[in-house]
Amino acid sequence: MSAASSRSTLGRDTLWALLALGALLAVPYLTSSRIALDFGIRLAAYGLLATSLNILVGYGGMVSFGHAMFFGGGAYAFALSLQKTGASIPQALLIALCFSAVIGLLVGAVCVRLKEIYFSFLTLAFQMFLHSIILTWTTLTGGDQGLTGGIPRPPFLGLNLADPVHLYGFACVMAVVGLWLMRAILQSPFGYTLRMVRDNADRARFLGIAVWRVKLSAFVLAACFAGMGGVIMALFVSGAFPDFSYWTMSGEAIFMIMMGGIQVFIGPVVGAAVLLLLNDAISRTTEYHGLVLGLVVLLFALGFKRGLMDFLGQLWAKQQR
Repeated sequence: MSAASSRSTLGRDTLWALLALGALLAVPYLTSSRIALDFGIRLAAYGLLATSLNILVGYGGMVSFGHAMFFGGGAYAFALSLQKTGASIPQALLIALCFSAVIGLLVGAVCVRLKEIYFSFLTLAFQMFLHSIILTWTTLTGGDQGLTGGIPRPPFLGLNLADPVHLYGFACVMAVVGLWLMRAILQSPFGYTLRMVRDNADRARFLGIAVWRVKLSAFVLAACFAGMGGVIMALFVSGAFPDFSYWTMSGEAIFMIMMGGIQVFIGPVVGAAVLLLLNDAISRTTEYHGLVLGLVVLLFALGFKRGLMDFLGQLWAKQQR
């Protein structure tokens, strides 16, 4: 991609990001529904989790079964920083991102050298190891009860995150900025190098590309953005819980990108929205939540045979021919 084309794409993406942010920030002025605000906050957290996972799955060809370790790790690092050290919100956010990056670097240094199923299951093993630490280190994490007692939310930049409207606005800004950064990275030379490694690692090595370094960089970046989603969730629940880093959370993230699509950048966010809506609707109508949700996801996958946005994108491309 030429420099001029890259600048044009970045400018267009920035415009779309600003328009999306403006529309999201207008929601509290259009409705006073707490349900709508809560849904927006959860979507911001899960949208970052799913999109960061798609950096590995869709763009890197690395299927991780343990991506929730960074989501949960970011949530705990953020909440503990506020609860134990009296840090400000920006300081706690920086600590959470650094913690996620360090964990991503340590885990990725081992995992990215492996292929396919070995990579997938080793990431799951590391996730369960972190989950076990959370459960057993009760004096720090609260064990299976989670980090209870609430977390302080000192005001900063005129924001009081104890106010649901302020928290919603903060979550929207975090999500849009995170998505814009991920999009910019994936549209950069690094992003295209990552695609080359995904499509033909041997050819990339022949061209002098350090494949393991590219994969490790993608792994660390994905960990940071997943940790950012964990920060939003920690603020939403005013704490952190072991479920944030359990294998089921990673499974939900995989469902999100399966339902939304891996080829269209915004697909994982759409998948997150669909899964959250399905979760909420099914939970209100039946006690067999897991069974019904599994059947819906199965029918969804068999019906479209790809993510929703991938399906619509291919349908649009056929109509343009």
